[in-house]
Amino acid sequence: MKKGLIIGATGSIGSAVRQTLLAQTDVQLTLYSRRADRLKLTADRETAIAGSATDDDQLARAVRGQDFVFVALSGDMASFAAHIVAVMERANVQRLIFITTMGIYQEIPAWLGDSPEPYHNPILKSFREAADQIEQSGLNYTIIRPGWYTNGPVNYELTQKGEPFGGHDVSRASIAAYVAKLVLEPTRDNRASVGINTPE
Repeated sequence: MKKGLIIGATGSIGSAVRQTLLAQTDVQLTLYSRRADRLKLTADRETAIAGSATDDDQLARAVRGQDFVFVALSGDMASFAAHIVAVMERANVQRLIFITTMGIYQEIPAWLGDSPEPYHNPILKSFREAADQIEQSGLNYTIIRPGWYTNGPVNYELTQKGEPFGGHDVSRASIAAYVAKLVLEPTRDNRASVGINTPE
């Protein structure tokens, strides 16, 4: 039975992934959040740890023994990635699934909107730096680059790094469904950066 860690478990994407994994898999989940005390746990499937994504000691306690780590955070993404990658490498936990955002490779086509240079864009810069650190690591990662979040049904398409992004939006349910596929199919999109959007 797999064990998985969700970092950012109380956020909207972390919550959606949590519910999908509970419904579609038998994974044992560890839920990691600064507000973990607010979580109502499924007693036989879940445990919770309160902690910061930049506290290496807290992260190490959560990461140890996991088969995969899923990360959905907002804020200083470059710093979060640096700490998580370092702790995972020390713990010899290899599988990382990490949410960034569309646009970090200037992959947004003209028909969809602007595609600013990421290192000089205040919104994109930290996401791109996070992706750079993950790609330079020795981890078995999948970076997910979603469009803008909606509450729609599962309906998505994927694009690989180097391909133009396919659409503006994507539902939280679609991201969660894709993450569940990554968990259930260990060879899917290894060491890849994948865009996800609702088909236009």
